[in-house]
Amino acid sequence: MLDEGIIRRFEGFIFNCMSKTYLPGMSVAIVKDGELVYSRGFGFRNKEYGFRATPNTLYGIGSVTKSFTALSIMQLVGEGKLGLDDPVDKYIPLDLRAIGEPVRIWHLLTHSSGIPALAYAEALIRYVTGAGGKWIPMASYDDLFTFMREAKEWAIVRPGERWFYLNEGYLLLGYIIEKLSGICYRDYVRKRILEPLGMNRTFFEREKFEADPERATPYIVTEDGQHKKSEYLYSLSADGGLISNVMDLASYITMYLNRGEYKGITVLSSELIAEMEKPRIKLPLQILGGEAYAYGLAVAPNFLGYKLIGHGGSVLTSTAYIGYIPERKIGMALLANGSGYPLSQLAMYGLALMLNKDPEELPFIKMDQELEALTGRYETYKGTMSVEVTRADSFLLLKIKDRYMDMTIPLVPEKVEGKIKTFYTLQGGGKLLMNFIVDNGKVDLIYERYRLRKVSNL
Repeated sequence: MLDEGIIRRFEGFIFNCMSKTYLPGMSVAIVKDGELVYSRGFGFRNKEYGFRATPNTLYGIGSVTKSFTALSIMQLVGEGKLGLDDPVDKYIPLDLRAIGEPVRIWHLLTHSSGIPALAYAEALIRYVTGAGGKWIPMASYDDLFTFMREAKEWAIVRPGERWFYLNEGYLLLGYIIEKLSGICYRDYVRKRILEPLGMNRTFFEREKFEADPERATPYIVTEDGQHKKSEYLYSLSADGGLISNVMDLASYITMYLNRGEYKGITVLSSELIAEMEKPRIKLPLQILGGEAYAYGLAVAPNFLGYKLIGHGGSVLTSTAYIGYIPERKIGMALLANGSGYPLSQLAMYGLALMLNKDPEELPFIKMDQELEALTGRYETYKGTMSVEVTRADSFLLLKIKDRYMDMTIPLVPEKVEGKIKTFYTLQGGGKLLMNFIVDNGKVDLIYERYRLRKVSNL
């Protein structure tokens, strides 16, 4: 079992983050050395009836499904049924060439086809949840091929040069799995992955989800913290359609930590597991340094001295993350019935504690603390003018408002270490610098001609 101090600190952090971002419910499971060492639910799986979340609660896992698709492809590679360098159009009735070069299987696995996101999933999720979006009548692979017929003209770079997250590419991989295995994608995943791992409450089907008493109600979390009951998008499959629970995902993570084996069953050879985990394409967002995409998995090689492997997922009404550190044989699964505090960052906080490291040293935690300390209401000399400073993700917003004016100015952090913290905004086509000065418990903002002092929190 986990140390009690680690548990208390991790649970406190989760509770505070859920409160701050209005997440309705969450479930967490942690594995170490092949054993489940912690599991718990937080908040509500259904707020209207007061049903609490538990480790057995079902959620949509979104793009964590991509790791199952990549694992399926690697099984077929191991059986000699396809090669990672095979051109995709060898298996699909679609001319998919980017900048005149063939897109290969490994390009789809790594989101490096050269084709930027076509955003079918984003459109459908927003449409089905009522957030906006556009109706995309994609109910079959034939519909997918029709939708993607001109996709090669959307390419920006040659295959293998740059990471562009492409949900449609994973749908194509699902089609290839069906063509080479002779069974539908969902049946393949069930027979070749879920059943061997004992993941008996992981599936794609709406009827199974709605028949399960432990299902989580999907919620849209609004900007003002309201919870609106919503829907999952059940038409998603190889790119993001699985429904699962953290107990099943704990088994899935254990298989990776055991190098492809689970309770004596080999799901994939250790050599091919290692291939899945190799960094292939640099990710555009670098937080820890060196982050890259592998085959259906993301790799952070500089996580507090260790290599962290994982994947996140979101269908707006449900979010997910799995992550594991092979060298230490520890891993974690988190699922929530809404969008709020990033689950990947919650996991990193918990994994840092398990490594006996201080999670406060993680760059996103340090940034969060620095920005939070600067939010509040500020006044000039003798209260002659007042402004508010609020958070917007990794930015601050300076708000100046009265009966006739409502102005919001974005402040971009440039340097937040030390007593003097520098931000900038754009004004008149130029870069305007401003400083927050933190000294002896006081916070001053130097903005244009003004000195403003923080007088209260918001």
